[in-house]
Amino acid sequence: MRSAGGNSVINGGIMSVPGSAFQKALGIKDSLELLAEDMIREGLGYNYPEKVSAMTKAALPTYEWLVKEIGVEFVDGKVGQEGGHSVPRHVYTTNGSGSGIVSKQLEYAKKIGVPVRLRCYVEAIIRDSDGRVKGVKVRDGYRFGKPDSGKVKYLKAGKALVLCYGGFGADVNFRMKFDPKLTDKFETTNQPGATSELWREASRIGCNMIQTDWIQCGPWNSPEEKGMGIALYFAQGAAATMGIWVNTATGKRFINELANRKVRADAVINNNNKGQPCIALADQNAVDLTINQTRKGILDKQLERKVVHKFDTLEAVAAEYKIPLDELKKTIDAYNAALAKQSGDEMGRPFTKNAKPMGTGPWYCSLLSPKVHHCMGGVETNSLGQVIDISTDKPIPGLYAAGESTGGVHGAVRLGSCATMDCLVNGRIAGANAAKESAWS
Repeated sequence: MRSAGGNSVINGGIMSVPGSAFQKALGIKDSLELLAEDMIREGLGYNYPEKVSAMTKAALPTYEWLVKEIGVEFVDGKVGQEGGHSVPRHVYTTNGSGSGIVSKQLEYAKKIGVPVRLRCYVEAIIRDSDGRVKGVKVRDGYRFGKPDSGKVKYLKAGKALVLCYGGFGADVNFRMKFDPKLTDKFETTNQPGATSELWREASRIGCNMIQTDWIQCGPWNSPEEKGMGIALYFAQGAAATMGIWVNTATGKRFINELANRKVRADAVINNNNKGQPCIALADQNAVDLTINQTRKGILDKQLERKVVHKFDTLEAVAAEYKIPLDELKKTIDAYNAALAKQSGDEMGRPFTKNAKPMGTGPWYCSLLSPKVHHCMGGVETNSLGQVIDISTDKPIPGLYAAGESTGGVHGAVRLGSCATMDCLVNGRIAGANAAKESAWS
């Protein structure tokens, strides 16, 4: 592509960090074991335990490396909670985006003399007759979508090759091979280059592919914008934590707003398929206590782009989305009553610290329409980041992988804020071990 970073640049800039100083200052009790338990429970047990353990152990040291050595800035004192997590544990980049991490990494790479190639399309991975991966065939100066563009070159991997090619969420044909319902009627949060070419190429040279049929949809996206967009910061950051998600046909909540992404996405899809649109709803208090503190200025952008909508009264919300007003009021009253008791939420959602009763206008809402988001499967790797051969169950010499190109970490469901942790932790593991390989000639 013409710019670096892929999906890592356009994500929400949140990262799970169990045991952070921010958590301790807020009195949040967390542990490596609890994070691992959350991941494996929500991943339906498909996670490889040794990979989960290695990742959770390295999360805090990796976060400290980002801050102290790479210079990444995070919002001071703020900790968030994504669906499926038992406790709040993710930190936020100050610019509210993954670019807050990637831009600093690119600066650091330049500082230490590491070139970053753009518009350099990998056409083939070269695995020699001795079984070793020795380099790649590329098209330098490639123009996206034009297969024959660019000049063919061969790049030698003096020690090893590390695969970090991401997922295939933007490749409709390929994703439908694994989940036929994910047709072109589903948009994707992914950048256009999230396609299948290197998934196919890795398979061709003998990499063992695991769990590729587990494809996650983001439940909090809006149909009123393209791609990842920005409405999700309201739907998740405010409404899922201190507001409610409502079926407009019934005026009732339909899901635990902090359930894992698959549970929530499936619920929204099922309602939408029945002609029952769903909205995320929150009042002024919720917005002030959440996104106005962690993502300053985002609400103004959401309103300007008309992906989050503002109403003076609850009656106006009900009129706009044809919601039974009496049922909507009952739903809010039930939530407020449970909040006052700090128990008995009808959907089983935990109450967020400092949450206030809903009822302070103006009101805000966004439409919900899931989009293809993350591929949990990929090449099998061991604890060193080495890629496993499908024929021998042994590491392929000279080949490593990390991030969304790999499987086994998240199982059936990836928890929000764990992708950034996965990519950074396992990228460092793969890179460090690849650097220890003996050079060949």
